[in-house]
Amino acid sequence: MATQAIPGLYALARRLTDQSPEDLVQECLLRAYRAYGELADDAAGPAWLRRILVNAFRDRLRKEMRSVEEVSVEDVDEFSLYRTLAEEDPFPYSDTLHLDFLRAFGREDVRAVLLRLPVRYRAPLVLRYMEGFSTKEIARLLDEPLGTVLAQLHRGRKRFERELWDYANESGLLAKGAGR
Repeated sequence: MATQAIPGLYALARRLTDQSPEDLVQECLLRAYRAYGELADDAAGPAWLRRILVNAFRDRLRKEMRSVEEVSVEDVDEFSLYRTLAEEDPFPYSDTLHLDFLRAFGREDVRAVLLRLPVRYRAPLVLRYMEGFSTKEIARLLDEPLGTVLAQLHRGRKRFERELWDYANESGLLAKGAGR
């Protein structure tokens, strides 16, 4: 069971943290080994391992993060990727401006943008949009109230849009895409 799940666990760990995802997977597997007797159904093993990994990540966060960088709602709501793309028009001959913008990003570019986000926003975004957890499941996994998770998802999406734009400018993705 664990052998087939390790690549998925590693992928999830890489999305959640840029600091030693291997250690996070190792800690997850160690916890799973110790608690294997509690697993009632082997078919639930992969989901059980993901839950253990997220819990290990959450425990690591509690130790590392005593103060969290907050972003005010006003600051987040000021930026609109849609408006910025329309105003800046980085692809002047495009009928599909948003799609052309998104196509400029490779897998590693998206990972780099994710890692620029504060963990407070990155974790809910990864769990929701990359791992497919429901908002209620995320609230349980992160031990946060549902309203807090909803706010983190909203602010995280807005922050992600801003970071996408900044990253595209800094890395020259817009200049490369405009030359198509």
